Amino acid sequence: MKKAVLVFLLVLVSMFVFAQKVTLQIEGPAVPYYIPIYMGIELGYFEEEGLEVDYLFGSASDIIRNVAVGNVEFGFPNGEPVITARAQGIPVNVIHTTYQHGLGSTIFLKESAIETPQDLKGKKVAITAYGSPNYVQLQILLKKNGLSLNDIQLEIVGTEAIVPALVNKRVDAICFSMLRTFELRYQGIEVDEFKSDEFLPSFGNVVVTGDKILNENRDLAVRFTRALSRVMAYLSDPENMKEATVVAIAKYAPTYIGREEYMSDILSEIYAGYLWQSEDTEAFGFGFGNVERWQQTIDIMREYDLITTDVNAADFVVPRL
Repeated sequence: MKKAVLVFLLVLVSMFVFAQKVTLQIEGPAVPYYIPIYMGIELGYFEEEGLEVDYLFGSASDIIRNVAVGNVEFGFPNGEPVITARAQGIPVNVIHTTYQHGLGSTIFLKESAIETPQDLKGKKVAITAYGSPNYVQLQILLKKNGLSLNDIQLEIVGTEAIVPALVNKRVDAICFSMLRTFELRYQGIEVDEFKSDEFLPSFGNVVVTGDKILNENRDLAVRFTRALSRVMAYLSDPENMKEATVVAIAKYAPTYIGREEYMSDILSEIYAGYLWQSEDTEAFGFGFGNVERWQQTIDIMREYDLITTDVNAADFVVPRL
């Protein structure tokens, strides 16, 4: 018995001592929204899979390029740039659809009398730029409800000014991020929204890797995504999220110190409560990649000339490792 225990301990120790080093590149800056990564490190979930995870930040294009050529093992970009990369022939694969939904939303004041998308007719609707994803989302929202850009007054308002433009009633609605819906409600401002994902399948951050790892070292991808799903399950408990937010902000996103309660609420309600969840995750677990939904996104991007070649989702989206 003692010998068996000793062998087990030796195996356990050797796993930690000889942990495999991997690098994850994340799209964007150091913000609390990447709490599953931070807490996967803090809680030792990656370590228990024999992984020593390092991370760095970058743009989606840099991430995809680095993953494709093997400079980093994994990337965490948004879903749409991955589709664009595949259309350009860049070999990158989605192995964990972490955010089952996108953040796009058309937001309006409740007092505006907007109740359905048809009520946007004749209204001033703001986007940040013609090249923004929200511009496409707005066009699709209008089209699916029998309207077009000709039926609204389109305004271009900068990122910093677009929310104040809504609050100050310079515009009737904005196409932006649902995080602002939460923020405004938190401030006591009554707003409502049309979530873009209700009419346009989209995805936030997803885990990607290159062909070499997927084909020759698949177990590495399995261990990484398994640890990530495990920490997402842990953070789905609001009490765990509350405690984890304090830790994550203090150590990984210190510019948010003093906003722990607010961030905990937004992480529980929007991220754990919505972005990470879907009917697919209920059936198959966190990170499930619905190939059909990915294909719908691809087809819409093709229709609106966001990509110029056909892409087959089944060629790069792994439903579940």
